[in-house]
Amino acid sequence: MTALANAHGAINLGQGFPDFSPPRELVDALKRALDAGHHQYAPLPGLPGLRTALAMRVQDDYGARVDPETEITITAGASEAIFDAIQCVVHPGDEVVVLDPCYDLYAPAVRLAGGHVVHVPLRGDSFGLDLDALADALGPRTRLVVINSPHNPSGATLSATEMAGLESLLERSPAWLLSDEVYEHMVYDGQRHESVLRYPALAARAFMVGSFGKTYHCTGWKIGYCIAPQALSAEFRRVHQYNTFCVFHPAQHALAEMLEAHPEFHRGLAAFYQQRRDRFRTLLADTRLALRPVPGGYFQLVDYSAVSDLPDTEFARWLTVEHGVAVIPISPFQAEPPAGQRLARLCFAKDEATLERAVSRLAAL
Repeated sequence: MTALANAHGAINLGQGFPDFSPPRELVDALKRALDAGHHQYAPLPGLPGLRTALAMRVQDDYGARVDPETEITITAGASEAIFDAIQCVVHPGDEVVVLDPCYDLYAPAVRLAGGHVVHVPLRGDSFGLDLDALADALGPRTRLVVINSPHNPSGATLSATEMAGLESLLERSPAWLLSDEVYEHMVYDGQRHESVLRYPALAARAFMVGSFGKTYHCTGWKIGYCIAPQALSAEFRRVHQYNTFCVFHPAQHALAEMLEAHPEFHRGLAAFYQQRRDRFRTLLADTRLALRPVPGGYFQLVDYSAVSDLPDTEFARWLTVEHGVAVIPISPFQAEPPAGQRLARLCFAKDEATLERAVSRLAAL
């Protein structure tokens, strides 16, 4: 969709990246790291100072004590962390449960490992966790369950009740857990993020994946992390070693400095993005698009039934080519899209002028 947007000069509300810069302090720290000569390989698991600073943040945010030496690995983006986690525990014939709609990396990574993907749909319009359906999907061959909160593409967030239900279900299963939490600091309306790290019984079997790129508006730096118990981290690092081995060294120094000098930065993200969410929703109220709730993340789902009967992939192409706004269809995130579903995903991690220009075009539909 980004390529199509570029080809037609469309405003890109499709791909999930911000169009504003990282904090000035972080960019300046990167320049200092470059000038200091950090141009060679970083340590395989990541810079010790960055892992230590991240461990301190995790304890402050979630009350979880993690060992930065043996339980944190810095990766080439959250995508590498997700891929490595799947490759290190999934073997041919294993089953992996994913919750539909789901991020499009999960299933291909499972298939590459020789595993079988079991799709469990989330609940209706709310995209909540269906614990009964998940219980039915768990079996003797279930090797891994993948969760994602705040959820891409819907923005739904897992509640404390749902996490407790998941904990109860997995007590009776040997399955590992992969928790994709790249939007962990973007939870709105005074709610808290229910990280897997808040739940010791879940954390003991989980890979928690996060993203510095999402938090600090530098997705192009491709730096993420995986937090997992020592035994899981050891296996994880065996895959990481032969995948990327290590991650862009100067940026790790910059992020370590940012975490130490400005440990409060991530706590302002919720208010920062909620203001954009609210402004975007106010603008969209004057269009024919029906808005779904956005508890977290930086995506707005819209129902375009009042505008078009086209399937979502055709609608997304038509909107981009004919009306100059690129969006993402939802059906590619689902094994079996519900009949008659007319949903598209719009990214509001944009400056206000960009959002206003996009909505002026959407209002003409």
